[in-house]
Amino acid sequence: MSAQTETLPSALPATPLTKSDEADRLRTVPVRRTGQWVAAVAALTLLALVLSSVIRNDAFQWDVVADYFTTTAVLRGLGLTLWLTALVMVLGFALGTLLAVLRLSTNRVLQAIGWGYVWLFRSTPILVQLLFWFNIGALYPEILGVRTVNLLGPVTVAVVGLTLHEAAYAAEVVRGGILSVERGQIEAAQSLGLGPWRRLRRIVLPQAMRSIVPPAGNMLIGTLKGTSIVSIIAVQDLLYSVQLVYHRTYQVIPLLLVATLWYALVTSLLSIGQHYIERHYARGTAGAR
Repeated sequence: MSAQTETLPSALPATPLTKSDEADRLRTVPVRRTGQWVAAVAALTLLALVLSSVIRNDAFQWDVVADYFTTTAVLRGLGLTLWLTALVMVLGFALGTLLAVLRLSTNRVLQAIGWGYVWLFRSTPILVQLLFWFNIGALYPEILGVRTVNLLGPVTVAVVGLTLHEAAYAAEVVRGGILSVERGQIEAAQSLGLGPWRRLRRIVLPQAMRSIVPPAGNMLIGTLKGTSIVSIIAVQDLLYSVQLVYHRTYQVIPLLLVATLWYALVTSLLSIGQHYIERHYARGTAGAR
């Protein structure tokens, strides 16, 4: 009996896909975002209506705004506002850095002093603090043999009050930045024999700037706008300067718009500067742009 062998039919060769077939197989269908487009169109329409209303409303008196925008009184007030903001930020962060070091100290007494300062000045409104300093003569008529009545002028009161207030917030910003530095960096500096102040200045603060700069920039913008509160004690800043004008001309709305536009312009410039400073200190990090 002869052996019979059964042969299986060979598999048919696969038909190669053409380019059009491959494109059809890999074609993706974009997600339709109809709701987002409708919301965007509605928002732009509403914005256009608001801008048209503001521009075409004669009550805003844009011609008066243009007339007073660069007057000597307004520019003088703007200059005082910028000077006050810069001085308060420098002094506030200098004192705030010292307070942050006290709060991070291993000495319980120094910790308590730093914590008490921050608690006190963050717990009371800045207006109340300014009024207290403005009336310091009523609280302490004489200090170390010096009569305090009329000793501090309005500008000095503004500098002292705003600086002490901002230092409390700056202390928390600096403390948070210092705590963000890896402990290993500090230990490495200690192993090299660097003293505490040198470690802080050369190792800790440069690395902490990544965490300090963003809130510090926000504080700067907040301080710029917050200086308007000194008008309550007759400091001739930007707001007080326009108030003097509209008390004489009774053109309240256009003069307030003058102050608003100047605040918006300076704030925008500071925001641009903050962006580039943040990008500088964020070099080498994943979030740097």
